[in-house]
Amino acid sequence: MALELIPIGTILAVLTNQVFRTAQAAIDVVFEKESFKVLSTHLFDIEPVLKELQLQELNDSQAARLALESLEADVKKANNLVEKYKNRSRFYMLIKCRHIVKEVQDVTRDIGRSLASLSLANTEILSRISDQVNRLQNEMQRVEFETSDSQLQIVDKLNQGLRDQKLDQAFANDMLEQIARAVGVLIVPSEISKELADFRREKEEVANRKVWAEVFFLEQVIELLSRADAARDYEEVKRRYNQRVQAIERYSSREEYIQPLKSFLCCINGTVMVDPVSLCTGTTCERAAIAARFESGERTDPDTREVLEDTSLWPNLPLRQSIEEWRELNYCLKIRSSRVKLSSGVDTSIQEALSQIQDLIREDSINKDWISIEELPYMIISILGDSHNRNVKRKILITLNDFVEGHTRNKDQIIESQGWDHIIGCLGRDSIISKAAIELLFELLQDRSGWNVSVCRKLSQQTSAIVFLVILLKGSVEESAEIAEKILLKLLEIDEENISRAAKAGWYKPLIDCIVHGPEPSRISMVKTIVNMELVDSNLKLLGEEGVILPLIEMAAGSIEAKELSLSALVKLSGYNANKKLIAAAGGVHFVINLMFSPHTRSIIVCKCCEILEKLASDDDNAIEYFVDERGAQLDLGSIVTNLTALLQNTNCAHNFRRPALRLLLGICKFEAGLVKKAVLTIKGLSLVLPLLDDSDSEIREIAIKLLFLFSQHEPDGVVEYLNKPRRLEALVGFLQIDGKDDVKMAAAGVLANLPKSEKPLTMKLIELEGHTALINILRSGSMEAKENALSALFRFTDPENPKSQRIIVEADVYPLLVKFLRVSSVPAKARAAALIGNLSASTPELSVKPKSGFCRCFWLSGVPSCPAHGGTCSVKYSFCLLEANALPDLVKILHEEVHETAYEAIQALSTLVNENFPQKGANVLHENNAISPIIEILNWGTKPLKEEALGLLENVFRSKEMVEKCGSAARFRLVGLTSGNIHGDSHLNRKAAKILALIERYSKSSTSLLPGLH
Repeated sequence: MALELIPIGTILAVLTNQVFRTAQAAIDVVFEKESFKVLSTHLFDIEPVLKELQLQELNDSQAARLALESLEADVKKANNLVEKYKNRSRFYMLIKCRHIVKEVQDVTRDIGRSLASLSLANTEILSRISDQVNRLQNEMQRVEFETSDSQLQIVDKLNQGLRDQKLDQAFANDMLEQIARAVGVLIVPSEISKELADFRREKEEVANRKVWAEVFFLEQVIELLSRADAARDYEEVKRRYNQRVQAIERYSSREEYIQPLKSFLCCINGTVMVDPVSLCTGTTCERAAIAARFESGERTDPDTREVLEDTSLWPNLPLRQSIEEWRELNYCLKIRSSRVKLSSGVDTSIQEALSQIQDLIREDSINKDWISIEELPYMIISILGDSHNRNVKRKILITLNDFVEGHTRNKDQIIESQGWDHIIGCLGRDSIISKAAIELLFELLQDRSGWNVSVCRKLSQQTSAIVFLVILLKGSVEESAEIAEKILLKLLEIDEENISRAAKAGWYKPLIDCIVHGPEPSRISMVKTIVNMELVDSNLKLLGEEGVILPLIEMAAGSIEAKELSLSALVKLSGYNANKKLIAAAGGVHFVINLMFSPHTRSIIVCKCCEILEKLASDDDNAIEYFVDERGAQLDLGSIVTNLTALLQNTNCAHNFRRPALRLLLGICKFEAGLVKKAVLTIKGLSLVLPLLDDSDSEIREIAIKLLFLFSQHEPDGVVEYLNKPRRLEALVGFLQIDGKDDVKMAAAGVLANLPKSEKPLTMKLIELEGHTALINILRSGSMEAKENALSALFRFTDPENPKSQRIIVEADVYPLLVKFLRVSSVPAKARAAALIGNLSASTPELSVKPKSGFCRCFWLSGVPSCPAHGGTCSVKYSFCLLEANALPDLVKILHEEVHETAYEAIQALSTLVNENFPQKGANVLHENNAISPIIEILNWGTKPLKEEALGLLENVFRSKEMVEKCGSAARFRLVGLTSGNIHGDSHLNRKAAKILALIERYSKSSTSLLPGLH
């Protein structure tokens, strides 16, 4: 029916309804919602105008009908546009976003112009709403729609990538994710598959319209997006692979390649086609090859040579599909072959398989999935763990890198398998393997948006990984070091605990940089890291060398929290000797001492200061060198001792302060005897220490006994007075018996050694308390220092004037131990053992059982051997005879060692064998054991006291004519040297030597000994 025959009111009613429906439908368009929303708003605004015209009975004029006809046509275009894009593929609409926006803009402007025409035709009727109508038609005619910048960036990036032929999987993943997010599609295979299916239908619709340029572009986009991980339905990929595997079963297991059909080859370049297109003549060739031919001006068929009237290109999809199937069959053959080679266990075959796998991945990204389906990665990972061939390991790591690059599922497969541990282990191998390993690790840590934080956290849990990364960071391979630093910085960013792990591995720069340059909260946090870290010497050394000490000292001048933490860190650092010098050089010792003795310093700070100083003082060799000010001048140690003692004597002294303070006092007192003397005599240190022996804290008791050892050298009487009180001596013996504390035993034994030997009641009380047994046990199992003090303490039990205590200690089997000490390397222990043997041997002449006269004498001589030195029956147990104890050979050996301290005690012990009144037997024993010669040699090398002892022994020896005859000539030469009249000689030694020479001369002229009792 012609429009002129329809009443104008009916036309107006239909148009109003159509405007409303189009406006309503435009709201539902999901893509470019803002553009369609504006169109919908304007259409809703037109509806009241049309209703106003109905109410006012629009004039049925030619102009009105033409205006309505134009408006109706434009509204129909708008409705068609809404219907066109209401259910289209969202991927397609994003790709076409510029065109869609332009379409919506144009139809909106057209409707605006038609509305203006309608307004002009009905000016009087619309006068009441003229302003509203004018505003609306002006807005619609001038409307400008723009695609969002984010959408345009995505489209431009996609176009650029296609121009640059970026078809790798990483780019595909990135583009698919951006497009999906932009159009509101979930990035899961099921949703992506649906959207790509819709996208393919859009391409087919364009192909039906024969818009070939757009078809080619859409094919490129679809091919790219189909490479992305999320675009693949893994079950479909598996199904497709299994189909191909079934197809190659008819081929021999040794077959690795199927030759292409002739139709697969491009007639221009002779290679297998990738994108075959057909010409108008029916000839098929590679798109890129024919396009290049056309660009060169050639317009003939490359096969038939006939001139082409139409240069259009049509995709040959069936041929392309056949070529793809042929390629995929060859992929499956290579995968099958790779599996066999990997299983061979032969390194050359394994490397061939890895090369095949790399080729497969480069040829088509789908092979990443197919290789995974065939479980080749698990075989490769197993070989990585077992192989000792560095070339195989390196190639495996490179192959795995290709396998996981841009592929989320494959990354997860490696990360969740043993491969993760093997890869981390390879970081610690040689530079070639570690470089490949760290490049693979870096790829595993990436996802589409950058760093994969969850995987980074997993790596953080691998302590060895951070250690290896730090080693690589500090290594000589620049590329590995750069990647290692990137990974480490990310690990530090996501977890502050990694700062401490990196520091433990020796990378302190981030931690120290934060302490030096960071804000206060960060600095405190980093110092907390140091405080909470378990640090070994190598860590402490590196921290000191990296420059952390000065910032810590500076922080100690800040807030209470900063003070406590920085001092706690310095406590740790001061445990390493090289750092002690750095602390002293930075003025830290002077600062800490002033802080500690400041009257308003909190107890916890005082305690930390004390701990630092105590560690500085614990270096026995160089400790005094650290107690200097910032200029290197020695601090007043006496005032430190005075102030420290005053703090300890303060009744308000914190309990946790006493331990480090006492250790510090002990350390400083070891510097020099003068400080001990001052502590004892001037500051009354003994009154401080003695009560601490009863403290409930075992560590304080132990420190107190060590201090008491030092103090007892200067005030032994005060110690004796203390020990005579009830239960005090028992406590001291308890220190001797404490398990696993050799330093405590050493100190307790030292206290006993320093006490006067004349205190016989104290000695007997010690025996009653088994103190002597405790000392002997120390000789068996204590440290050498403890043994040395125990030997000194035993002198009180070997006093010849107290035979009872001598017998008790010998019965406790001390003698064999003493003989054993004659062979140790410690000079003090050897000398003291010799002296103790001498003390016991001095009692032997009286304890030796002498034979009686007459029948009994004869009977005695026939049954029991007599002692060659003492003439009676001797034993270790009853007469303490050093010959029976087999000590003589070791005592003689000591003389040959020419050590003054030990030789002196050995001479004294040997002297006990030679009785001044009856020297013959003892002298013979010495001669028979080759002792006379080393005794004579002492006159050449010994000190004056030692020479005096040697001369005293020789005087008794040469009272025997027999000894003169045997050794006189050897002794004469040394004796003459001592009596040679040297003005610098010692007159006492001269006289003694002269006396012995006189004996030698006398016995040389006489045939018998003049001394009684020799015959």
